[in-house]
Amino acid sequence: MSSSPSLLEKEIGEQPEALARTIDGNAKEAAALASEIKARGVIYVMIAARGSSDNAGVYAKYMFQSFNGLPVAMATPSLYTFHHTPPRLSNVLVLGISQSGQSEDIVEVLAEARRQGALTAAVTADGKSPLARQADHVLLLQTGQEKAVAATKTFTSSLAALACISTALDANGERRDALKRLPELASRTLQAAAGPAAARAERYRYMNRCVVISRGFCYGIAMEVALKLKELTYITAEAYSSADFQHGPMAMIEEGFPVILIAPSGTLLPVMQEFAQGLADRHAEIISISDAQEMLERGVTRLPLPQGVPEWLSPTLAVMPGQLLGLHLAIAKGLNPDAPRGLHKVTVTR
Repeated sequence: MSSSPSLLEKEIGEQPEALARTIDGNAKEAAALASEIKARGVIYVMIAARGSSDNAGVYAKYMFQSFNGLPVAMATPSLYTFHHTPPRLSNVLVLGISQSGQSEDIVEVLAEARRQGALTAAVTADGKSPLARQADHVLLLQTGQEKAVAATKTFTSSLAALACISTALDANGERRDALKRLPELASRTLQAAAGPAAARAERYRYMNRCVVISRGFCYGIAMEVALKLKELTYITAEAYSSADFQHGPMAMIEEGFPVILIAPSGTLLPVMQEFAQGLADRHAEIISISDAQEMLERGVTRLPLPQGVPEWLSPTLAVMPGQLLGLHLAIAKGLNPDAPRGLHKVTVTR
């Protein structure tokens, strides 16, 4: 890493400790929320979020549906704040995710849910925020202050908090034990990916467009890595599911076109391997984030993940090489990673 670490670099490195605190600190609240979900007969979840928190919500969609049998929808906040036509919210958990807890539209979704008598919960770093005040249950991100504009430790801690809810709901001891291993796995991920990300960033200094592709549990991570590249390096980075990418966007691929491919081991690895072959046939430049050797070898640039990680936990780790790549690419471009142009730490939307 750089000789004078930026705030962003420090906060990327603080993620293992933040994950440990968040997992330990939310066990009781997650259990209480899970108990009330069952007692109230909740049959689906509605998530309200923006930006990185919205990408965390995409992860929650896969997890709550896969392990807990709960259909998940993403809220449309403008129906609450501008159109004033909110949907009926019965037998639902309305879950707000916001690092700051300040965005008016997300707060209003939970406020309307409370007016309708729905169960509400918040994942936030500020237990005194407007969002927290509208929540029946608050899961706090134990990250300490995040000073860099780009969210890193608050994002991964949001994933961990959401995993706490899911594991509390299914009362699966093996999943809870696996979740407790996440901080140590995060340390290993950062150690393994930091060197390659720093060493290879200069290669992409003049890159002005790319796509970030994954599928399944890591689909939201593709969105988050694309967001980090946009806000830190100002390139046009678009995220896709590998399935959606084949419905038209594949036509963009030409020789040397950069593709960041996030493909950890799991059910979808064979699908992603087949997809990678198609990219190779078109001579794309693959930046591979994976624990699988065959997938890593597809990459001109290879950012490794630890092996033996459950598929549902891999997203928290898979985003970290993307964070590091965004950091070092910003530095290679001569940009300040702590102060992306036109952005502020807290974004308030209506």
